[in-house]
Amino acid sequence: MDLLTRVSVLSRFGHALSDETRTQVLLALKDEPRYPAELADALGVTRQKLSNHLACLRGCGLVVAVPEGRRTRYELADNNIGQALDDLLKVVLAVDPTCCPASTAEDCC
Repeated sequence: MDLLTRVSVLSRFGHALSDETRTQVLLALKDEPRYPAELADALGVTRQKLSNHLACLRGCGLVVAVPEGRRTRYELADNNIGQALDDLLKVVLAVDPTCCPASTAEDCC
């Protein structure tokens, strides 16, 4: 993979994480696939706002929509994304342990 491609991929990931709601969605989907109504309720956002964030995350290639009859379930596009989120949190805590009140990455999630 050339440099420009790597920059583009990481920029998309950074854009996804630049919004707290999108980050919450990714962390929620790391644990299990979810339906939009469940996610909206769990995150305390309107379904319309959640829909916009899911569209962004789909556009970034981080989540996929899986049709199930009349419903659509969302999940991470790849299990490596969940691991990357865990690893990124560990790196941030290693660089600045005061950024999170908990002492380990697992406690923060």
